[in-house]
Amino acid sequence: MICFTLDILSPCLINVKTGATAETEVITLKNKSVLSGYNKKTGWYINWANFDRDTLIKAIVLKGSSVIQGLIAMKADPVAKAVHILWACASPNNNVWKYGKKEYSGVGGHLFAIAGKYSVSLGYDGFVFGEAMDSEIMNYYIREFGAEPFPFGYPSHPYRIIVPEASMKMIMEEYTYEEIE
Repeated sequence: MICFTLDILSPCLINVKTGATAETEVITLKNKSVLSGYNKKTGWYINWANFDRDTLIKAIVLKGSSVIQGLIAMKADPVAKAVHILWACASPNNNVWKYGKKEYSGVGGHLFAIAGKYSVSLGYDGFVFGEAMDSEIMNYYIREFGAEPFPFGYPSHPYRIIVPEASMKMIMEEYTYEEIE
């Protein structure tokens, strides 16, 4: 489920109050006990520890920090030759839609760049698809990034979209981050 629109395309996160930029790192999360702290009770929509071992979960943090600013869960789909974004959301402190506040801008763009880079690493040329939370978010990606409805997959979903390779390439080129395994 894609729970955000891209507020800004910027190589770093930007502190909303000060305008200061913050370099980022991307961390792969595998430990179920760590992931169990990111759940509905703590404002993360779902229990992130419930994903299976085949799901790749990555977190974006400020460089030198362990405070997660956003999470993305992805799975390779060899039939579609694409990466399926299962869930992607900003942290509660960056979630205007649900909590009415945002500490940093640029989280959503980083998460899309992570998915695009993973797609490229699998030989899928940045091909990425996922389900928008609602029609408003789906229409935003259609309007702003040329996304298209993507009716494939099971179960079907009314807001499933695919983001074209050219749009993903533009997003990936904008974002810089250090990857930590």
